[in-house]
Formats: sequence, C-alpha cells, structure tokens
Amino acid sequence: MKKTIKEQKTVLLILLSNIFIAFLGIGLIIPVMPSFMNIMHLSGKTMGYLVAAFAVAQLLMSPLAGRWVDRYGRKKIIIIGLFLFGVSELIFGLATNVSVLYISRILGGISAAFVMPGVTAYVADITSVQERPKAMGYISAAISTGFIIGPGIGGFIAEYGIRMPFFFAAAIAFLACISSIFILKEQLTKEQLAEISANTKQTNFISDLKRSLHPLYFIAFIIVFVLAFGLSAYETVFSLFSDHKFGFTPKDIAAIITISSIFGVIAQVFMFGKMVEKLGEKKLIQLCLITGAILAVASTLISSYLAVLAVTCFIFLAFDLLRPALTTFLSKAAGKEQGFVAGMNSTYTSLGNIVGPAMAGILFDVNIHYPYLFAAVIMVIGLGITVMWNEKQLGESLAE
Repeated sequence: MKKTIKEQKTVLLILLSNIFIAFLGIGLIIPVMPSFMNIMHLSGKTMGYLVAAFAVAQLLMSPLAGRWVDRYGRKKIIIIGLFLFGVSELIFGLATNVSVLYISRILGGISAAFVMPGVTAYVADITSVQERPKAMGYISAAISTGFIIGPGIGGFIAEYGIRMPFFFAAAIAFLACISSIFILKEQLTKEQLAEISANTKQTNFISDLKRSLHPLYFIAFIIVFVLAFGLSAYETVFSLFSDHKFGFTPKDIAAIITISSIFGVIAQVFMFGKMVEKLGEKKLIQLCLITGAILAVASTLISSYLAVLAVTCFIFLAFDLLRPALTTFLSKAAGKEQGFVAGMNSTYTSLGNIVGPAMAGILFDVNIHYPYLFAAVIMVIGLGITVMWNEKQLGESLAE
C-alpha cells in the first residue's frame, strides 16, 4: 500500500522544488528583456525568438526524455536535468553576445525536458489514484509559481545587476541537484523499469506525435498547447508592453507579477479541488479559457497600475486552474505509460511556448496590442475544440 501525501512530505517537497526551479528559468529572462534590448539593440522579434529557443529544445528532447524516465528511472533523469539547468543559467549570466544567449536557452530547454516528465512520473509512482489529483495540483502550482514568479524574482534581483538573477538561479539549481541525490530514492526496481520499457514501443519523435493523436489524449493535449501559447505570449510581451506603454520599471513589473502569482497559487491550492468536484474538469477548463480570452482583450484597454494588476491577477488564476485540470486528466488516462504521457505533455507545452513567444514578438513590432488580441483568439479556438471532448472514452479506459 502506498504512503499518503502527508507521510511523504519531504520527498514531495523536494520534487515540487525541483520542478519549480526548472520553470523559474523560463520566466527569469522576462523582466530584463527591455534592458537586453537596449544594450544589444535587439527587436521584439529577436527577444521572442530567444524565449522560444528554450521551448524548441524542450520540444525536441521531451519524447526522448519521457522514454528515458521509463527506462533508466525517475531519479537519474531529474538529477541530470537539474545539473544541466544550473549550467545553462551560469552560461546566460556570463554571456556577452546573442549567440551565447541562444546556446544557454537551448541547454535550459533540454534540462526542462528532463525534469518535468521525471517529476510527474515520480509523483504518479508514490501516490494512490485517490490522492493523485491533489498531488498533480501541487505540481501545477509549482510549475505556475516558477513560470509566473520567475519574472518577479528576476526583476527584484536585477536591482543588484542585470546578470545576478541568472547566477542566483544557477546556485539554487545546483543545491537542488545535490539534495535530490541524497534524499530521493528510485521508486521502481530495475526489473519494473525493464518491464515498462519493454512494453513501450521504441518509436521516434514523429511516431510519438502520432500516438498523441489518439482520441483519448488529443483534445487534452491541444488544450495544453493553447494554455502554454496563451500564457507564454501574454508573459513574453508583458514587460515590453508595460515598458513601452506605461513606462513601468523592472521593479514595477516584478511587483505586478509577484502579487499575481501569489494570488493565483493560493487560490489554486484552495479552490481547485472544490471547483473540479462542482463543475467537472471539462466545464472548469472551458470557464478558464473564456476568462483568459476576455482578460487578454481587457489588457489592451486598461491604463492604470491597479487595473493592470487586477487583470494580471485574474488571468494568471485562470491559467493556474486550467493546468492541473489537464494534468490530472492525462495522468488518469496514462495508466502505466506515465513517462510517455508526461513527455508528450511537455512536448505540447513546448509547442505552445515556441509559437506563443515567436508570434508575440513579431506582432509586438507591428502593434503592441496585437499579441494580446491574438492570444485571445487562440483561447477562443481552444474553447471551441473542447466541445468535441468525448469524456466517455476516459471512463471506458479507466474501467478496463
């Protein structure tokens, strides 16, 4: 019989810290974007590509990392991912030209591809089916906090130097790596890993994508893409938009994102379980998409600091509730293929994180309002896709 979450607090805390640190790196670059643009004379398009480079590497590595999680064990992949992340942040902090910045972000993307499926599969191993939704909610809160609070931390630490946020991230990544080596224990034996690996067909990236088109997973994966696209597009241009339109300082931007992330995560922890029970996963996802689309449009109409803060708080909350609903659905549907599904979850997240920042950067150079309006359109399309969601298939899968 598996131990309860309460009995595994230390292990769960280490796992949540690991995934928090990995996603912290995605957002750290956001508040210093205007400064990098000025120092290196870069366009919005280039900055968008710089953010997208992280996700490109994550996309290409995720399916392979998902299989390695099932073959070599969760702990090894998590530790390797944390080490690579620390190296990538250190390189970024020392970089003096754009090419090195790209190398750093690519290495960071590879590290995220290792950590995300490793942690998700590890949590699935140590939790019962009854407690898994709660545990996945915690993972989602850690991801959201890392991704959203990254710019906040980056903005505050940047007061001591534009490169300090990256040295800070490298330090905590190496600490997390060391603590994981001594505290985490592999949950599956070599025989169990060999059995899972043997039962999983050896396929390439293209065939993995084809498998993800199975009706059981596909709609959920598309919404994963929409979530990642909307949040990354919104966040990528947020500091640039605030700097160009309102003249906000990095500290102002950091304050908005930090307050919004705290609000979103607290509300998520206390509201998610109750909302799923009352509405069900499908209706909750639809409500979040509607809210996100409306607030993305509202972002182009507001002007005061308090209005920006309020809209940002609620749009992040919508994303924070949407993510665990999807993660829980996919975990339940995965059965014994936790590594594969977690890897493909990471793949579709990466696709959204590639297209979102790239499109946002291009559109920003045309009109600073266009990235938000385009994100709203994507979320409305995602809402339409959820109408085709056949929940009966999930029930049949679980009954087998």
